[in-house]
Amino acid sequence: MKLLLDSHAYLWWLEDDSRLSAEAGRTIADPTNVVFVSAATIWELEIKRALGRLEVEDSDLVAEIAANEFGELPVRAAHAAAAARLPAHHSDPFDRMLIAQAHSEGLVCVTTNPLFEQYGVATVW
Repeated sequence: MKLLLDSHAYLWWLEDDSRLSAEAGRTIADPTNVVFVSAATIWELEIKRALGRLEVEDSDLVAEIAANEFGELPVRAAHAAAAARLPAHHSDPFDRMLIAQAHSEGLVCVTTNPLFEQYGVATVW
């Protein structure tokens, strides 16, 4: 299975946080799965950190992608166009990008956000 981590799933994985569900943790850890972190997720988290709305220890969120053997998913022009064409079920631009990427790349999102399913995105939690 090819997975795309939502921002909270990525952070909770890095922090070994108990809010990450057991199923999500097992799915991420399963070596038969390929796990991706979107550039949009890093963008979102670094904006929140810069604004003081997110406290992450001196972690290099970009370096952690490779350190955890995850793939980095760039934001492509086709993803941007697909995100802009999504129905208005959800207004968060970062989530909309993840939804567009999941559709475009055939990914399953690891997220607690029930709105992803309104877009027909398969999720794990």
